[in-house]
Amino acid sequence: MRYLITGGAGFIGSHLTEHLLARGDEVVALDNLSTGTLDNLTGVAGHPGFRFVRGSITDPNAVESCMAGIDAVFHLAAAVGVFTILDKTMDSLRTNLHGTENMLDAALRHDVPILVASTSEIYGKNTADGLREDDDRIIGSPLKNRWSYAEAKALDETFAHLYAVEHGLRTVIVRPFNTVGPRQTGRYGMVIPRFVTQALAGEPITVFGDGQQTRCFCHVHDVVPALADLLADESAYGKVFNLGSNEQTTISQLAERVIGATGSSSTITKVPYEEAYGDGYEDMQRRIPDCTRAYNQIGFVPTRSLDDIIAAVVADRRS
Repeated sequence: MRYLITGGAGFIGSHLTEHLLARGDEVVALDNLSTGTLDNLTGVAGHPGFRFVRGSITDPNAVESCMAGIDAVFHLAAAVGVFTILDKTMDSLRTNLHGTENMLDAALRHDVPILVASTSEIYGKNTADGLREDDDRIIGSPLKNRWSYAEAKALDETFAHLYAVEHGLRTVIVRPFNTVGPRQTGRYGMVIPRFVTQALAGEPITVFGDGQQTRCFCHVHDVVPALADLLADESAYGKVFNLGSNEQTTISQLAERVIGATGSSSTITKVPYEEAYGDGYEDMQRRIPDCTRAYNQIGFVPTRSLDDIIAAVVADRRS
């Protein structure tokens, strides 16, 4: 198989690239390197089955230049990270909306299946214990930049659904819940690599808000095979799947576990949301996935614990 991965130089995209090449597939990676980096692809540089194209998903010509001979598409490229969304809200909206429409158009023209990466953010303020794919969204005001990413990704899902229903495009939608692992950077707001970097430097670990927010984290090496399996499964077309772990932790507990794993002398400092993100910022107190649908479809069960994830990020940062 020959795959196109948008965002192929990003955190998840680079791991997916390695996974597909290792099993004998070919990969074309499209990335504008706005948040991704060629350093993530060092391990596959020179591989005969790999080609990198620098370009944007918002450029139809760049997208079309990658589609020749492609059998399926993983659409992972997006403006990501809370700092990116808050600092460049309009650019992020354009990337996430127009970019996805370009990719769906290209997949339809070439009659190839496409996996669209959405996000657990689309559930918004819904704090149900075990969010299911058909649960309601509870979103704040559209005038608050905080929710623009969730709104854009929800529209991406609607686009993908309508392309499937009205045009017969073979689509799969996935909603990852806090995928973490080596190569992820804390630069754009991702919490575990940010905590680990602070702990290794002996700096105070900054917990935004009261620290009682509950989250689940899933290792990228558990998520990547599930992405490949879902796109290969024709009975998954037209469906949406949560992908994540059900091991829960508060953010304060997470900071303590990072300190323990690194042996750091760091202290924990609470920073109000307003100071970290600006006035009017909102967060959700709880986000726990129910991944029964992915288990029933492909047998998805994360095998790596939160301690495994922290250890992997620590090792990556130390290296």
